[in-house]
Amino acid sequence: MTAGGIYAATIAPMHEDGALDMASLERHFAQVGATSGLAGLLLNGHAGEGVYFSREEASEVVRLARATLPEARLLAAVGAESTAQAVADGQAALDAGADAIMVFAPFSWALGPDPRAVVAHHRGIAEGTGAPIYLFQGSVGSGGLHYGDELLARLLEIGAVAGIKEGSWETRAYEGTRRIARALRPEVAVMASGDEHLFPCFLIGSDGSAVSLAAVIPEAVTALDAHVREGRIEAARDLHARIYGLARLVYAAPGHLAAARLKAVLAALGRIDSASCRAPTPAISADETAALMAALQPCLEVSR
Repeated sequence: MTAGGIYAATIAPMHEDGALDMASLERHFAQVGATSGLAGLLLNGHAGEGVYFSREEASEVVRLARATLPEARLLAAVGAESTAQAVADGQAALDAGADAIMVFAPFSWALGPDPRAVVAHHRGIAEGTGAPIYLFQGSVGSGGLHYGDELLARLLEIGAVAGIKEGSWETRAYEGTRRIARALRPEVAVMASGDEHLFPCFLIGSDGSAVSLAAVIPEAVTALDAHVREGRIEAARDLHARIYGLARLVYAAPGHLAAARLKAVLAALGRIDSASCRAPTPAISADETAALMAALQPCLEVSR
């Protein structure tokens, strides 16, 4: 099974008390997973609010995704601060039906990570789970969550690395990641994952993507990829303009509200029952939701 392709980074519907809404989640998986051109799902990531989940809750999400979409490739995100916890979380996700582990950088690394710890953490997860792992290349503005050239090269020495979710959010940095991976490990899938600049990254060359906008407008994201691959550049440019209009609102500052904004849109569309998030995430205002829905409309017109 190929490591690349277009993956939807799914959200996690919740009841007003913060409990997982499994019925809405099942509908969400089925609706997104029915899109032609998707390779699979990224579960429990930033959009999926995995940071708030217990190990059992995260495993429940994976189990439901596997039951709902038996043939889909499932990437399960792990973002624990300690390697031992990350291994245990990753193994639980694999036991629940995940195919591979997406390793998110511990938030404490934003203060300035030790490259030895970064490599040891990823190697420990790979060896502890025996599973393929995907790196997460963080934004260039995120401090220690973005891996420089030398550190990225060291991470690519880990044989279990199968792909990179490239979230540099800068075209130049994306190009750098891609060139290093092509030189050292050409089989590793470098997946453009900055929702606002998918178009230029697809033009440079990409092995797919893993983005949360694909949980709302999967047809538009897969169509953008197909347009570029098949040389329909004007159509791709038009679609990019529509996607960008939505993406700039979803990922506007403060960025931690992106998941809440995605939920507000999905609830307004009737695809999930509630836009609720766990405390302390605030609700999205009616005015902001209206702006999001206005930006969404051109993308829905394309995806029909």
